[in-house]
Amino acid sequence: MRPVIPYVVAALLFGAGVYGVLRRRNAVLVLMAVELMLNAVNLILVTADTTVRATLPHGGQVFALFVIVLAAAEVGVGLAIVLQLYRLRSSVAVDTVRLDAAPASELDEPRMVAHER
Repeated sequence: MRPVIPYVVAALLFGAGVYGVLRRRNAVLVLMAVELMLNAVNLILVTADTTVRATLPHGGQVFALFVIVLAAAEVGVGLAIVLQLYRLRSSVAVDTVRLDAAPASELDEPRMVAHER
């Protein structure tokens, strides 16, 4: 007998995470949605480990632990970026972020070339 319920729950969790990433404008909520997707992957890994005979014993649990460690690092870096975003823009809305432009303070001030000094 194959356990269908954990796979369905994981699919629902992953779908909710994708919806959160695509529809939320708050950067903290986007990070939470990514964590939800990673937890869905962990559920699939552990469920597959219990149902499929693998050459590596408890391989799904090992990979799930690895994903948890990577998720913790991702949260640390992501929250540091969100904190800097809030300090610069006083908002954590994802819509206000432009990756192709310089910060507003650099756009307002003219740059001095070396021969003008």
